[in-house]
Amino acid sequence: MFSFFKSEQVSSKNQGRVIALMNQKGGVGKTTMAFNLAHAFLHQGKKVLCIDMDPQGNFSSLFDMPHDENRKNIHHLLINSVKELKALHTPTFINDVIFKSEEGIDLIPSGQELSGFELTVAGINGARQLILKKFIEKFELRSQYDVIIIDGPPTLGLLVVNILCAVDGVLYPFVPDRFSEQGLKNIQQVVQDIAEMEITSTPKNLGYIPNLFDTRRKQAATDLEQIKVTLGEATVHEAFTNKVQFGKSLAQRKSVFHFKSNEYKDLQRQFVAMTETVNKELHS
Repeated sequence: MFSFFKSEQVSSKNQGRVIALMNQKGGVGKTTMAFNLAHAFLHQGKKVLCIDMDPQGNFSSLFDMPHDENRKNIHHLLINSVKELKALHTPTFINDVIFKSEEGIDLIPSGQELSGFELTVAGINGARQLILKKFIEKFELRSQYDVIIIDGPPTLGLLVVNILCAVDGVLYPFVPDRFSEQGLKNIQQVVQDIAEMEITSTPKNLGYIPNLFDTRRKQAATDLEQIKVTLGEATVHEAFTNKVQFGKSLAQRKSVFHFKSNEYKDLQRQFVAMTETVNKELHS
C-alpha cells in the first residue's frame, strides 16, 4: 500500500526538481514543513519557487505579501494556459503574479478562485489532470529554478491529481495517529490510480515526516513505531517535536532559518538533513 512509484529520470541535469508536500488529513503541519523546507534549500544556495495550490492560501500568507484584493494568482495562470478556456482568459502575466520575498524566494500565490478550478475545467477535452504539469513546462520553470515546492490542499480532488502528475517527488507530513495514517493511505491510493492511468510518470516517494510528535506522551513512541511498520521500506525522516520555536517563527511569518539563537539550531539541522535526503532521492 505504501510502496514507491518511481518517476522517469529528468532528461537534463540542469533541470530543477518539483516537490510537493501532501496529506489528505489537515492539521499535520504540511504548510509549515513546505515553508521551512523552501528556506532550507535557499540556505543551501538554491533558487527556489513556491507554488500555493491550496485555495485556503495559508502558504501564501506566510510570505507576508501586501494585501491586494485584485492580485491575480495561480488559478488565473492555469486557466490562461488552457486554450479551450479562451473565453475565461484574463490579461494576467506570470511575472506580474510572482511575488518575490525579502529572503529571496519566489512565490506564485493561491486565491479563493482556485476552489472553483475543478468546475471551471470540467468541460475541456484535454487531460484535466495535466494542466499544472503543462503550465510548468510552458513557462520553462524547471530551467529557471533549482527547486519548485508545491503546497497542496488536504483533499483528494482534481487539484491534488494535478499536483501529483506534475511533481518529481512527494513528501508526506503526518501526525503519528490513526487519522493522519488514513490520510496517507488515501493519498497513496491516488498515486496508484495515476500509475494505472499511465498518463504520466508517477512521483517518487521522498519519505514521510512525523510531525507534532509529543515526547511527553508515552504512547507516542509506540504509535510511531507501529505506523513505521505499515510504511514498509519507505524513508521516514526524523520526527519533529511540537516545539515552541515553530510557533514563534510562524507568528512572525519567518522560517526557522531567520533566527540565529541556539534554540533554533536543531530545527535548522533537521530541515537541512531533509534537503540532503531529498536531493539524493531525486538525483538517483
